Amino acid sequence: MKTRVLSGLIMLPLLAVVYFGGRVLLIACFIIGLMGIREFFKAFESINVKPSYWVSNISILMLYAINLFIPNNYQIYMFWFFAVVVMSLLYLFKIEKRELIDTLVTITGVFYVIFFSFHVTLVEQIPEYGILVWLVFLTAFGTDIMAYFTGFLLGKHKLCPKISPKKTIEGSVGGIIGSLVLCGLFGHFFIPELFLHCMIIGALGGIISQFGDLTASIFKRKIGIKDYGNLIPGHGGILDRFDSVLFTAPLIYYYVMLIIPMI
Repeated sequence: MKTRVLSGLIMLPLLAVVYFGGRVLLIACFIIGLMGIREFFKAFESINVKPSYWVSNISILMLYAINLFIPNNYQIYMFWFFAVVVMSLLYLFKIEKRELIDTLVTITGVFYVIFFSFHVTLVEQIPEYGILVWLVFLTAFGTDIMAYFTGFLLGKHKLCPKISPKKTIEGSVGGIIGSLVLCGLFGHFFIPELFLHCMIIGALGGIISQFGDLTASIFKRKIGIKDYGNLIPGHGGILDRFDSVLFTAPLIYYYVMLIIPMI
């Protein structure tokens, strides 16, 4: 526990990145995407899968270039989706050296790691509601921290023993409550006109962040590894720390874009 807490404190300076936002946050997301996709591919290489680094590198460069230079042209984003799939399929053309799983892992990695994490930048860029980018991390890290301590103190009933044996139902509920409270407090003090939405996002984020955590656990269990890396003591690699963010960022972006305008 001590290592985990100390490592969590080491992560605190990253909040400064969110505070400055703009290009600083965009660059940070780009770096996390690059490091995350590398960890994801390296994990699969350990079971003799050969995903394409050149496809992932071109994909992330294209995605962030679009955001920098033509951010409001959604047809270009659709073209990006098309290009990612086509490049991944072209990777199969060396049929004597490639397997279907190589392309499937390439496509999955690009969308799961690069595209999902890109939503942190998208949330911060929403006119009038960019401040809600804080909810991405409050839901993800708040749920993780509260679930850990609630499970440690009260946990008795296993949540998904075949996926993550240490997680408990009590910890899961504690994580959701923690996310709801933190987001509610944020809404009350910083954006009171969206207080109810912050509470709803807190509850939904507390649930979806655990889906993100469990999804990462499924990948690791299927591959046969404990962590994606050892960059952060007590937490593993970038993906081990940001697996929940990969799910909460898209949730919050699409909630703000689709739900709030309707009310």
